[in-house]
Amino acid sequence: MNNKIYIESYGCQMNMADSEVVCSILQKEGYEVVDDAELSDYVMINTCAIRDNAEQRIRKRVRELRAMQGRHPQLRIGILGCMAERLQSQLMAEEDNVSFVVGPDAYRRLPEILRQVREGARTADTELSTTETYADIEPVRLHSNGISAYISIMRGCQNFCAYCVVPYTRGRERSRDPQTIVGEARTLFERGYREVTLLGQNVNSYRYKDTQGVETSFPALMESVARISPLLRVRFATSHPKDLSDELLQVMARYDNICKYIHLPVQSGSSRMLKRMNRSYTREWYLDRVDAIRRYLPDCSITTDVIAGFCGETEEDHQATLDIFRRVRYDYAYMFKFSMRPNTFAHKHYVDDIDEQEKVRRLEEIIALQGQIALENNKQEIGRTYEVLIEGTSHRSDKQFFGRNSQNKVIVFDREDAQPGTYAMVKVTDCTAATLKGVLVK
Repeated sequence: MNNKIYIESYGCQMNMADSEVVCSILQKEGYEVVDDAELSDYVMINTCAIRDNAEQRIRKRVRELRAMQGRHPQLRIGILGCMAERLQSQLMAEEDNVSFVVGPDAYRRLPEILRQVREGARTADTELSTTETYADIEPVRLHSNGISAYISIMRGCQNFCAYCVVPYTRGRERSRDPQTIVGEARTLFERGYREVTLLGQNVNSYRYKDTQGVETSFPALMESVARISPLLRVRFATSHPKDLSDELLQVMARYDNICKYIHLPVQSGSSRMLKRMNRSYTREWYLDRVDAIRRYLPDCSITTDVIAGFCGETEEDHQATLDIFRRVRYDYAYMFKFSMRPNTFAHKHYVDDIDEQEKVRRLEEIIALQGQIALENNKQEIGRTYEVLIEGTSHRSDKQFFGRNSQNKVIVFDREDAQPGTYAMVKVTDCTAATLKGVLVK
C-alpha cells in the first residue's frame, strides 16, 4: 500500500488546524505522515484563497511538483482547503498533475478518495456542510513544540464582508460542542501543553445549544477552558468588532491565565468605507469597543487587520484610517492593499477603481505609521517585568530563548538555566519595533 502522506499548509491558523485534522483522519486508516515530500506517495497542499497572491503561490508550487513527479512516478498531488472549494473545476482542468481536490468539509472522505486515486481516478469533493465541525477527531499536532496548540471551536462565517471569499469557501457558521473543546484543552494540558488558542473565523459569535436547549456563549466557553488550570494560558482568534461584548472582557479580567491580547480587525477607519465593506459597525462603535477594552483590561495588547485602497476609498477615508491607528496605537497590524476576489459582493457590485500605485502609496503610509507606533509602544515596555511562557531557542542565537508574555509580545533573553515549556519572569531591557529583549529575573 502506498501510504505515505506529506501536507503543506498555507494561510491562516484555521488551515493549520485543518491540516492536523486531515492527518488524524488518515493516520487512523493506516497512513503515515512524513516530513519530506520526496518520501511521500501523496503531497497535499492545504490552500488559502483570501488574496490572489496566495493562490498564485499555490499554482507555482503545483508546477514545481511536476519535477518531483518525474522522479517519483507514483506521487499524487492533492489540493485541499479554500482554493479547492473556490476553483474545483478550474484546478482539475488546468493543473493536469493534480489528482484530487477536496474542500474543507469533505476531509472525512479522504480515505475513500485516496483509494479511488490509487485505482487511477481523478476526483473532487467540495460539498459544503451545515453541520460538520470535526468535533470527535483528535488532531495530530504537526511540527508541535509541545507547548502551544490550536483548538478549532467553530467553522464557517456568515458575515459576508464585501471583499471576502470565506463564507463561500467555508460555508455557514456552526459551533462545536463545548464539552469536546474543554476535553481537548484538558487533554493537551495533561500532556504538558501550557497554551491553547481557540480558533474561529469569528469566535465572538460562538454559540452552542445542546439537546436540552441549554446555550453556551463564547464568554462561558472561555471561562470553562480557563478553569482547567491556572497554568494553562488561553488565547483566541479572531474577534469581530460587532460581537465583542463587555461580558467577554469581564471574563478576561477575572482570569489571569486568559491572555490580555485581542486581535480586533478594523479594515478601515472610515464609517463610509466600513459600510461599503459590509462590516456591520461604524468607526464610533469600533472606538467604543477599544475604550471598553482599555477600561476592563488596561494592560491589554490590541492588534488589527487593515485594507488599503478598497473600492471607492478617497484620500479622506485613507486619512481616517491613519487617524484610527494613531488613536488606538496597535502593537501590530496585518496590512494589505485591496485584492479583488471573484464572486464576492465587491466583485459583483463595485469597481476596483483605485490605481495600483495609489494603493501602494496608501499601504506604505500605513506601514510606516504602524512601524513608528510599534517601536514607541515597545520602548514603553523597557523596565517592566513580565511572566513569559518559554517556547524555545531564539532563531538568531542558540544561547538565547524566546517566549511571549500575556500580551503576545515576543521577548528574547539569555538561556541561563531556564527550560522551554515553563514560565519565567523576564525584565525588558531593550527592544526593536517587533521584539522585546530582556533578562531573567531570579
